[in-house]
Amino acid sequence: MEEPMRFTRPISIATFGALLILAGCQDEQAPQGGFAFPPPQVAVITVKAEDVPITNDLPGRIAATRTAEVRPRATGIVIDRIFEQGSQVKEGDVLYRIDPAPFQVQVDSAEATLRRAKAVQAQARNTAERQEQLRKSNVASAQTYDDAVAQLAQADADVAIAEASLATAKLNLEYTEVKAPISGRIGRALITEGALVSANGTENLATIQQLDPVYADFTQSATDLMRLRKALEDGALMADNNSADVKLVLDDGSAYPHPGKLLFSEAAVDETTGQVTLRGEFPNPDGDLLPGMYVRVQIEQGIEKNAVIVPQQAVQRDASGSALVYVVSADNKAGTRNVRVGRAIGTNWVIPDGLKDGEKIIVEGFQKVQPGGEVVPAEWDPNAVAKAAEGGAAKNGEAGKAEAGAAQTGEAGKAEGGEGAAKAEQAK
Repeated sequence: MEEPMRFTRPISIATFGALLILAGCQDEQAPQGGFAFPPPQVAVITVKAEDVPITNDLPGRIAATRTAEVRPRATGIVIDRIFEQGSQVKEGDVLYRIDPAPFQVQVDSAEATLRRAKAVQAQARNTAERQEQLRKSNVASAQTYDDAVAQLAQADADVAIAEASLATAKLNLEYTEVKAPISGRIGRALITEGALVSANGTENLATIQQLDPVYADFTQSATDLMRLRKALEDGALMADNNSADVKLVLDDGSAYPHPGKLLFSEAAVDETTGQVTLRGEFPNPDGDLLPGMYVRVQIEQGIEKNAVIVPQQAVQRDASGSALVYVVSADNKAGTRNVRVGRAIGTNWVIPDGLKDGEKIIVEGFQKVQPGGEVVPAEWDPNAVAKAAEGGAAKNGEAGKAEAGAAQTGEAGKAEGGEGAAKAEQAK
């Protein structure tokens, strides 16, 4: 046991000495003050308190301003359809034509009856006038004169009845032409030529809808509406009671170019859903909005005073889920600040509590920041990513053009080489 120990101790001592020498060399080579990383660069914005409109995004559907069902007012066989399905029609345009022959016969009969009644009326008038002259000469009795006057009155009544019957016959004849009750876009034809229609039936020949302008019916929670009214009463919001801006967002996410106006809100709350129905009116000159179409309605219902807006990416979450932001002090020191997040406006958050006007917060570069550490702030450019992407695409395009040019040059070289070889073979 003693022999191995004699050889081990000198080796251990020599190894330890070598390590001390290396450590001394490294200490001499290291800088006197030690190594330090430079402050990280971060992108910041300066928050500003401003008046922000309160815009609610609510679901809704498009409805026609006027809808009319085309119904027959005369009984008969449809012999012709005049309109083109899906086209625009004007009030009074003829849409269908019912067989007019039976109604023309009724008109002719009523005219004949009227002529006969007028003839009887003329005879009764002459008789009454003659009896009146005889009565004045004391030749005719009073009874004869009274009978003549009564016959004239009866003849006048018969003429009035005949005139009314003729007007009715002419009206029925006019009803054989089914006309558009309103102007608008007519849908598909619900009957064809040869169909029997009745004036007392329930059949609908077609439907006309007025689509310029159109209505957008949408609903809002009664709780949200009461909260807004309470804020208005407390003075936390500003509002113009004379007008309300209403905008549409289509189902594909695109904005409708024509703004509308708010017409009314129902005073009652739907007891099944707890919603209040509102209606807006929008111009539809191009016919892009169709009845039943689903839309999102953006309605401005007030203005929030002195609101602080920050980009959504500037708000972080701690382990407990609380919202916080990184605030840069005047001496460029970064620190965390708990905030309360309000409603969203596009890609931004409204911060009701936690930030003041003029403070700087970090938007990009959180990974390199330590609370209390120094940073190098620079103004945040929200379009920097898009510009960088465009620049990369341009570079890729130039590289592609260069590669294509090189390929064309190589092909040309190959072609010239092939021609030279062919000439050499001919010379041989």
